[in-house]
Amino acid sequence: MKKISIIFLMLITSKLASQNKQILFGFDNIPQTLLLNPGSETNYNYHVGIPLLSGISAQASVTGFTIADLFRADNVDFNTKLDNVINKLGNNDYMSVNAQVEVINAGYKMNDKDYISVGFYTELDAFSLIPKDFLELLRDGNAGNLNRAFLFSKINGKADVLGVLHAGISRKFNERFTAGARLKIYSGSLNVMSNDNQGSLTTRLGTNGIYEHTLNNLDLAGYSSGFYNDSNELDVEVADVLGKTFFGPNLGLGIDIGFTYKIDEQTSLLASLLDIGFVSYSDKLRNGTVNGSYVFSGLEFQYDGSNPNYWQDLNDDINANILRSENKESYTVMRPVKFNAALHHYFGRSRREESCSDISYHSYYDNAVGAQLFSVVRPIGPQFAFTGFYQRKFSEKFSTRVTYTVDDFSYTNFGIGFSAHIWKVNLYGAVDNVFNLSDIADANNASFQFGINMLFK
Repeated sequence: MKKISIIFLMLITSKLASQNKQILFGFDNIPQTLLLNPGSETNYNYHVGIPLLSGISAQASVTGFTIADLFRADNVDFNTKLDNVINKLGNNDYMSVNAQVEVINAGYKMNDKDYISVGFYTELDAFSLIPKDFLELLRDGNAGNLNRAFLFSKINGKADVLGVLHAGISRKFNERFTAGARLKIYSGSLNVMSNDNQGSLTTRLGTNGIYEHTLNNLDLAGYSSGFYNDSNELDVEVADVLGKTFFGPNLGLGIDIGFTYKIDEQTSLLASLLDIGFVSYSDKLRNGTVNGSYVFSGLEFQYDGSNPNYWQDLNDDINANILRSENKESYTVMRPVKFNAALHHYFGRSRREESCSDISYHSYYDNAVGAQLFSVVRPIGPQFAFTGFYQRKFSEKFSTRVTYTVDDFSYTNFGIGFSAHIWKVNLYGAVDNVFNLSDIADANNASFQFGINMLFK
């Protein structure tokens, strides 16, 4: 029973961070690069994304262990595997999930300088620390962790389901400098969040062998929107969730900014800040707080299967002595701000200008190398990723990019992406961790991006 509880806790901490699309950032001739850098250059007159197919992406990441560590068929007892996973977890290991689906995306070149683009996409974004302390408490019980302070600050996570309506402009100020901005209207459908928690639980051996439990300076809070009705009953319907992603009751604003600067004919610097904004939640709220300190004796947290009322007895005892309250007050959630910066250098056989339809002069080169820094702000602080890449243009219609990324999840993450133009159709795709595709359960990170657009030059 304890093992099942531990597995369940590990899984729910990962349910529903944000995605690093390092393969697509700055990739030539893909309209979705404007969502990663609104100051990207464009070399087409207008584009129209194929509805629901122009941009599909997903990423799942975990530090400290992999799914294969728990479920690999190697004749090792599962309880031993679970113990090994918990033992090697660090205090700051975490899980993240991100998925996006573009409903619509389109853009139009207004003049020689300005390119406008609009669209709407839905996003699921989640992040959670893995609470190692409490996994060990569930596994070993309080008797196995005497005099140890279990910190409630390790309970830290957030998950969102929302829609994003956006409009942006990219302006070419001169031959060297292009900058842009994108305004976003967020429509939150679901949110659950608990962070900035304080306090600790410590168990000591008291008199006559009775355990003494100390809940010290508890200051806990949890927030949710979209899950419960006015009667505090769980009420989540798919149609309702999807409907509220488009101008639903939970609205917010955000902005993206970015630029491209050509240092010389063959070298470019790109940078962007994304999702500088917030969502205000006011619909179907259920929030809770826990405050206070208390010392009590005689109750052991080690699960007792012989007592069918164990959990109820435990809950009643805590409720009688710790102040808990619920409210339906609106609250505001900041979006996870993302930063991208990259340096691109183009080289190789130069194409003749009259044979190239691309107005960007660096496109006359067949090869490119570069480096990119990505960062996303999370409740525990910023996470970073560093990527190096090589890009090859085999023809005016087909380009590929190979990447190597170092981040919290892996030091061996190789990715590959492509962009193909067939008549007026742009087809692109990208996948990370290519060497783990045959055994994806043994990877700490997996992601892909895919899309189809119509481009008109």
